[in-house]
Amino acid sequence: MEVKTSSNSVRFDKQRCSFIVLIMFFSLPAVNAVWPMPQLISSSTDRYPLSPRQFIFQYASGSSAKSGCSVIDSAFKRYFPLIFVDYLKAGGPRQHDNWFRLPLNEGVFTVLVDVRKADCEGYPDPDSSESYKLSVSSGQASLRAKTVWGALRGLESFSQLVYQDDFGQYFVNKTEIDDFPRFKFRGLLLDTSRHYLPLPAILKTLDAMSYNKFNVFHWHIVDDPSFPYQSSTFPGLSSKGAFHPSTHVYSQTDVSRVISHARLRGIRVLPEFDSPGHTQSWGKGQPGLLTSCYKGSVPSGTFGPVNPAMSSSYQFISRLFKEVASVFPDPYIHLGGDEVDFTCWKSNPEVRGFMQKMGFGTDYTKLESYYMENIINLTKTLNKTSIVWQDVFDNHEKLCCSSLSVVEVWKGGCYLCEVRRVTKSGLRVILASPWYLDQPGPTHDWARYYTIWPLAFKGLNLYLAHRCQTDSVEGRGSAGFHSHLVLD
Repeated sequence: MEVKTSSNSVRFDKQRCSFIVLIMFFSLPAVNAVWPMPQLISSSTDRYPLSPRQFIFQYASGSSAKSGCSVIDSAFKRYFPLIFVDYLKAGGPRQHDNWFRLPLNEGVFTVLVDVRKADCEGYPDPDSSESYKLSVSSGQASLRAKTVWGALRGLESFSQLVYQDDFGQYFVNKTEIDDFPRFKFRGLLLDTSRHYLPLPAILKTLDAMSYNKFNVFHWHIVDDPSFPYQSSTFPGLSSKGAFHPSTHVYSQTDVSRVISHARLRGIRVLPEFDSPGHTQSWGKGQPGLLTSCYKGSVPSGTFGPVNPAMSSSYQFISRLFKEVASVFPDPYIHLGGDEVDFTCWKSNPEVRGFMQKMGFGTDYTKLESYYMENIINLTKTLNKTSIVWQDVFDNHEKLCCSSLSVVEVWKGGCYLCEVRRVTKSGLRVILASPWYLDQPGPTHDWARYYTIWPLAFKGLNLYLAHRCQTDSVEGRGSAGFHSHLVLD
């Protein structure tokens, strides 16, 4: 009886061991952790061990981009500690500078990067290709891309494929990826006027954008509450309009650092200088710019939007935008144009007189159209393309659409109806309406942001953007972010 029991126990232990081995065998799934999901991806359970001491990045022999390419070189240095997250903690060297100096030795896992067009010192633009092909096999990964921007997206995908087991060993599975973005514009908006964000917070945000393959940073840099942009042409705008003239401003050096940090991550920086409304902070440092409001026949001491009846307003905007165009290399400028309150304009006798002179009667949308037309034409002379909020299109659909190019839809209601009207007019659209994070809704119901069908309409070209308002990291105000997509 006892022997029989022992025999059964041995038999049971063997069966249990076989069962455990079976479980372990089937618990090695193909790893599809790439975000966003690539256009085409296939992976297997075949996996290869990685060691930070036996791992290098190298340029392929036929690559147009070579050692000295600032975008790729910096990416090599950036991704090594991102891939081997515990290496520095374990006492590994703080710098790993042998990406392209070590020979292809046996046992060294090599990521070979082959870039067809080496635009290493340029900036990403709306037409930049971000496509890439990634092949991971035993001993190496081959990354091919048309541009350095595509190579960046491929390096990010490779970093997401690397994982650790329960014992801390790094692995990567055999994988094939053929990827390109569905939409050309994928971005994030930060409002640094209502809530000043320190420079390190913006740089960290750009890092997070690169991890998600976002490629446009929409910088809503100024608004009613404050003017933190430190203009070299008009220093009074920030010295008098910022929350604090020295601690809550972005110097020219700060702005340059943001643009450089973004460029090395394949991110465009799109500045927004919203007018004629949302300009209360502007008036503090530029007397005479804003419209003086009246109570009856007497000035009330308050001010409204930019005064569109004064030629000095356009001269100021021209000089400011000339500077902005030289500081920000992106071919687009966001001009705003939303939520213009006509009350102050209606109260001002000089503005009313200008209305009569121009034949606008009492239709103040025509006055706003006149202002926006001038500003849009001004940006054209600076070789920039304008983006405006939907209010400009709504108020002037029959007045000034010949000068418009890109319209951002942000209001609620039937936003796809608005998208259809805009695209039917031959214009491109940024859709923001469904992605405001501060709007009423179930707490942490993130699924609703992924159930939007932005293309569920008949139209022409589409730009899609998520523009969201959310509490900032420090919890002292609001920040925003959005994604842009383009369908040609």
